[in-house]
Amino acid sequence: MQPMTRQAPVVIFDGSCNLCHGAVRFIIRRDRRRQFKFASVQSETAQRLLAAQGILVDLEDLSSFYLLDETGVSAKSEAALAVASRLDGLWPLLKLLRWLPRSLRDWVYNQVANRRYRLFGRRACALPEDIDRDRFIE
Repeated sequence: MQPMTRQAPVVIFDGSCNLCHGAVRFIIRRDRRRQFKFASVQSETAQRLLAAQGILVDLEDLSSFYLLDETGVSAKSEAALAVASRLDGLWPLLKLLRWLPRSLRDWVYNQVANRRYRLFGRRACALPEDIDRDRFIE
């Protein structure tokens, strides 16, 4: 993991996934400090940010969720727990799940990720609401 020199942590998500859009809305509602920025993994910006960290994303397999922050880049369950640990309310308690082996956490993550389109559907790339537009980088 290479350190980032970025100010705000960036959540990179699948822009065509309803579950992912729901997750972004969930994060925005629980991030009153407005610390997170967001980018669709399909965007050139996200591709460039990930490539700078040595991650080349296959646009045919968009099953991962990433967090780029001052510690580097994390993916899948590790990224989800890192985001939860910075949210308002009791969500930081989810970091206790880090006691579970990462292989188990990522297995569960992969089971949902591999079925997300079938369970939650796809969406055309929707623009964020005006109040949140400044939190999206593209």
